[in-house]
Amino acid sequence: MVLFVGFLTLNIIDYITGIRKSRLTGKENSAKGVRGVWKKLGYWLMVLVAFLASAIFIEIGQTINIDLTITTYVGWFTLASLIINELRSILENFSWKLGTTYHLFLTKGLEVAENAINKENNNG
Repeated sequence: MVLFVGFLTLNIIDYITGIRKSRLTGKENSAKGVRGVWKKLGYWLMVLVAFLASAIFIEIGQTINIDLTITTYVGWFTLASLIINELRSILENFSWKLGTTYHLFLTKGLEVAENAINKENNNG
């Protein structure tokens, strides 16, 4: 539950920082803002589909007597990847104000974390 609330919080922070950045840089655009909202809703749909698919596979596994509970990791992997994506986006929204060295270091660290998650998922 905490991860879902955290993800929602990051969605809101990213949206607010994105709006603030566009206002301060003079690139405010309502159509772009609406696309951002749809993008966030799409992220939640991805998480829903990932967990729903794993629930379906678990049910299929029970029907054919195969343990497919491992498929719940698909949902958690999706959520973890999107959390990292939101963190990177928030840092990028601040990057124009903080300077390049600060945000490059932080976003590079998040990229390494995302690659580690992807590698673990591919090996699992």
